[in-house]
Amino acid sequence: MAWIVLVISGLLETAWAAALHASQGFTRLWPSVIFGVTLALSMAGLAFALRTIPLGTGYAIWVSIGVVGTALIGMFFLGEGFSVPKALCLIAIVAGVVGLKVLH
Repeated sequence: MAWIVLVISGLLETAWAAALHASQGFTRLWPSVIFGVTLALSMAGLAFALRTIPLGTGYAIWVSIGVVGTALIGMFFLGEGFSVPKALCLIAIVAGVVGLKVLH
């Protein structure tokens, strides 16, 4: 159960990062509200998961899901551009996280 909550919390990290961008510095109400709600849920889920998952592994996985998800949103929806070197870097992040999980 903790692993499922951790993955969902990582996805919520991607959501709050996207909402933060959409809030335009907290000048837009609904993206700001979505930011606050998804941030709180993401942190609560992380806290729950870290009760049974080691800190280093859990935090690295949570952050990596957020990093990769946010980068993909930027590349494919916000015009930040896709490139092979960017994709290889994201693959390296995923490979590192998979390694942490396997060695857990």
